[in-house]
Amino acid sequence: MFATKKRLDPSQTGHEALKLHSDLLNRIVGQDEAVDQIVGIYQTHLAGMSSPGRPIGNLLFLGPTGTGKTRLVEATAESLLGDARAVIKIDCAEFQHSHEIAKLIGSPPGYLGHRETHAVLCQEALNQYHHEGMKISFILFDEIEKASDALWNLLLGILDKGTLTLGDNRKVDFSQSLIFMTSNLGAAEMSTLLRPRLGFATSPLERADGDGEVDQLMTDKLSRVGVEAARRKFTPEFMNRIDKVVVFRPLGSEQLQKILGLELSALQRRIIRAPGSVPFVMNLTDSARGFLLHEGTDLKYGARHLKRAIERSLVHPLSNLIASDQIHAGDLVGIDYDCVGGSLTFTKEAEDMPGYEMAEMIDTGSVLVAAAATAQAAPTRTQAAARSQRSR
Repeated sequence: MFATKKRLDPSQTGHEALKLHSDLLNRIVGQDEAVDQIVGIYQTHLAGMSSPGRPIGNLLFLGPTGTGKTRLVEATAESLLGDARAVIKIDCAEFQHSHEIAKLIGSPPGYLGHRETHAVLCQEALNQYHHEGMKISFILFDEIEKASDALWNLLLGILDKGTLTLGDNRKVDFSQSLIFMTSNLGAAEMSTLLRPRLGFATSPLERADGDGEVDQLMTDKLSRVGVEAARRKFTPEFMNRIDKVVVFRPLGSEQLQKILGLELSALQRRIIRAPGSVPFVMNLTDSARGFLLHEGTDLKYGARHLKRAIERSLVHPLSNLIASDQIHAGDLVGIDYDCVGGSLTFTKEAEDMPGYEMAEMIDTGSVLVAAAATAQAAPTRTQAAARSQRSR
């Protein structure tokens, strides 16, 4: 044995946790605290330091609608399991009565519908998306405050002991699960705090000084409001079983601009990858982006209002142009804002672009290969006409 006095740095993070942190920051905007909490729990799990006999983590996400609570859960599953749908999502609005718990655990023998009722929270469902390199289950109880007391009592055993007994006496093991609960508790009080005061046009979150002191004070106040609302709603034994309570802060204009970029990149991927789609490239001007941001900015609804604005002002017109055969594979479609008409305008700026040229114009790295492959596979109009001429 060699005695050393080497100073250790507990702030360092392992490679896998760093990758998760980077992936989540690329997908989630403005919720760094929530990302840090998930990465910390995942790092503890990787190190084998999680509490034995309990779930990997029990997290309660609070905050206004449209701030990314559900999206963060899906992004974590997408990063670790490769599929954003690898989440068992329980809509708690469907469990407002105690007898509806049978849909989760199944009816016991002797009760009507015993054989017809299949438990949602069975072991097979939890292990459905496991693979050799990752065996973590994701369970999301969405809008937990809308559930009946029976569901909260059912969760007490899951959150504490990591086990659940189904109606047919089978045991379900939750020790390899991340359990998320979302709620809008305290959202009304948060909206009151964020309402611009007389004489100001912006939210208090966006009126921070250079050092961010006002911003941090407002963030702390919003967190207290959310936690106090949860404590008023849930029993102490329920709150004591939650590892982390994270309050999602409302999104400001800067965060919404970043989300707009992510949504437009996702739309471009949809155009390239969708089966049977017409692969083309969008080119939005700054004024077009500003129009979408203006139409989609709403403090009450968060980023969901922005998604609706993109669907209404961009996706639907593009769908009409494709269906009416005005856009073809290999086209470059310019999108601008007409201030007189108050709407977006669409112009074909180029056509018959080869796949490599389309790939160069798309910023998102994950789209590059798909754009090239899809465009090369889909014959342009010039190629199709040449083939038709040769066949004659």
